[in-house]
Amino acid sequence: MTEVIGVRFRGGCKEYYFDPHGITVEPNQFVIVETAQGLEYAQCVSGNHEVEDDSVVQPLRPLVRVATENDDRTYAYNKTREKNAFEVCQKKIAERGLDMKLVRVESNFDGSKIIFFFTSDGRVDFRELVRDLAGVFRARIELRQIGVRDEAKMLGGLGICGRPFCCSQFLDDFVPVSIKMAKTQNLSLNPTKISGTCGRLMCCLKYEQNAYEDAMRRCPKQDSFVATPDGFGNVSSVDILREQVLVRLDGQNESPKRYRTCEIHVLRNGKGSRDGIELPTTLPERYQEPPEEEPQLTLNFFSSAKPIVPPEQWTAPVAKADAPAADEEETEKRRSRRGGRAAGTERSGRPDGMRLPRRL
Repeated sequence: MTEVIGVRFRGGCKEYYFDPHGITVEPNQFVIVETAQGLEYAQCVSGNHEVEDDSVVQPLRPLVRVATENDDRTYAYNKTREKNAFEVCQKKIAERGLDMKLVRVESNFDGSKIIFFFTSDGRVDFRELVRDLAGVFRARIELRQIGVRDEAKMLGGLGICGRPFCCSQFLDDFVPVSIKMAKTQNLSLNPTKISGTCGRLMCCLKYEQNAYEDAMRRCPKQDSFVATPDGFGNVSSVDILREQVLVRLDGQNESPKRYRTCEIHVLRNGKGSRDGIELPTTLPERYQEPPEEEPQLTLNFFSSAKPIVPPEQWTAPVAKADAPAADEEETEKRRSRRGGRAAGTERSGRPDGMRLPRRL
């Protein structure tokens, strides 16, 4: 086992292993590592951990140190320098009249080397441009021509699915994609629908290709001669994802019937003659759906902590005792002290049947 840390450089998705040399590094910390181009500023994505010896390439490059405040200021200065170099290079390209499109500028950590990435339809003679840039920046200049897929990875953006480009988010390398994958997945062969922003076939065509190839091994080809539970016939269409086929039965003018691949027996795979094919005496059995188990709903209506009293022990509620006579006498005395109410009067203080005069 070898102790390593995983770092990722700016603008890249690939993780590289470095020897920590006994330094403890936490994820998301910035570090200074030694590479073939010199010192580089990178971000740690996985802290100290051990991996198998076969999964690393020896010798491992060492970790120099965890980034300090001075290193952060140097990195910010290099970013400003790269922006200035981009503007200067664009002016020099226009002055020279070169047929090239500048994509990105990168500077190494110590500032001794500046790399200019560009795209072009053909070969470009940029020797004079290199001399002009070297005279301005007093550093080693390198111009690197890249393809349209690398350009999309560097610039980023949104795909037709509405999500950021896969190449700029998590893809380590570009996988080969062919038009055969679109045919296998029954996609439209219209280039505008299966091509990405870069103009090449979308990388996501590769994601499900293995699943389609595995399903195709279990499905017959179109126009295959098969035996079904209802008789013999030819396959008119194949649904790879559901692993179902439509079969047009012999001697029946009805629409094709749908069967699962486990319900048919392939007698001839693909187009061809039926001569020499021995028909089986027994037809395949029809697929039986497994019975669905109904969920058992258990309700506990008597989940309270109080014990249940049987009906024979029920008792009538106890009525409240009448107020004692002493309380009634005390009430009459209070009324007499306040003047009481005359018999036949309401609470309003007027006798029954007496009405107030109407106001004019």
